Amino acid sequence: MRLPFIDSYVTLLRHNQQYRYLWLSQVISQTGDWFNLIASAALVAHLSGSGLAIGGLFLARLLPPFLLSPLVGVVADRFDRRKILIASDLLRAIVVLAFLFVRSAQDVWLLYVLTVLQLSISAFFEPTRAALMPSLVARKDLVTANALDGTTWSTMLAVGAALGGLATAVFGITTAFLIDAATFVLSAWFIGQVRPTFATVEPETVRERDTGWQAFVGGLHYLRRHPPVLAIALLKASKALAFGGMAVVEVTFAKEIFPIGADGSGTLGLIYVATGLSTGLGPLIARRITGEKTGAMYWAILFCYLSLIVGYVMIGYSTSLSFLLLATFIRTLGSGISWVYSSALLQMTVPDKFLGRVFAFDFAMMTLAASVSTLWVGWAKDSLAMGPQQIGFLLAGVPAVMAVGWAVFMALHFKRRPLTPQQSISS
Repeated sequence: MRLPFIDSYVTLLRHNQQYRYLWLSQVISQTGDWFNLIASAALVAHLSGSGLAIGGLFLARLLPPFLLSPLVGVVADRFDRRKILIASDLLRAIVVLAFLFVRSAQDVWLLYVLTVLQLSISAFFEPTRAALMPSLVARKDLVTANALDGTTWSTMLAVGAALGGLATAVFGITTAFLIDAATFVLSAWFIGQVRPTFATVEPETVRERDTGWQAFVGGLHYLRRHPPVLAIALLKASKALAFGGMAVVEVTFAKEIFPIGADGSGTLGLIYVATGLSTGLGPLIARRITGEKTGAMYWAILFCYLSLIVGYVMIGYSTSLSFLLLATFIRTLGSGISWVYSSALLQMTVPDKFLGRVFAFDFAMMTLAASVSTLWVGWAKDSLAMGPQQIGFLLAGVPAVMAVGWAVFMALHFKRRPLTPQQSISS
């Protein structure tokens, strides 16, 4: 049966072999990622149970991309992006196997060390993958490719979280870590088949190759000279100021309020399933409405903030698991759309030679914001004795402020035509 709603995505996968390999690597590795996240969260909750300890786990996952961003951006713009991705996958496979040595409360420190090491390697992966995309996909297909990426991430979140929660609850944490390591190896094989089709990174001059620091500063100067690009590069961070802390809230709901399975791993899996369904459907529906129109994408991002506000308020009123899952669905609907459109807009407007540094900045600001949010929520849970519902109400204020800021940005910049690739490159 023909489904016009997904025709463009099927066509992209069918006719673009290089993107298909990259997409398959995403399908494989992200399935394992959710096994790893649920297993790690369940393990630290079992060994400690402290709000700060749980928050510390997510903080260990968030800080490396921020701290390494100056190096990540330069590496992604200076070296073969495909080789960077392959090396990242293989190194992460080795690190994940070391999680098997965490056996008791005395080993929690090792869990944090390995998490930091794994996410330090991952810090090179996502910005590099995003920067590689325009060399595999025609500009007219970038929104489609990013929407498909977002939907795939969400689908793998739903599938991986469900399977990860089930596997962790039934077979134990060891199985989850073994599966995650295997997926990294298979992902590296698929990326090894990729060959860029379109224009690649422009050759650097001798002066640009003098120091990595000069290249990093050059990326910052580019953002300073292009305020609309800077605003788009901060979109993920504006959401992360609230959603970073939700990691602690979700673990608390799962373990202490609506527990299913060992240490709430089953409940956590259901929460991630709701997140996956929502962030997957959101970009598909939004793209159907906005198409490739840049102006419509800006309005869709404003809608995303409104979705976040409603979702967080509903979390504050959650007295049953079903209502919490509905609140999660509404909250993450906006997150999925905003993520896809912010990435697509950057790929459509930033010259290829700056893409690695811009995406490194984009991910760095997001992880910094999420780290601050996670740390604060963990502290509020332990020191202020705040429940997850109370925290949900407070977090609703963040997207409310950001929505006003985005509306002001739109009012100022819609006086002239929205940023286009030609404007960005020629300015």
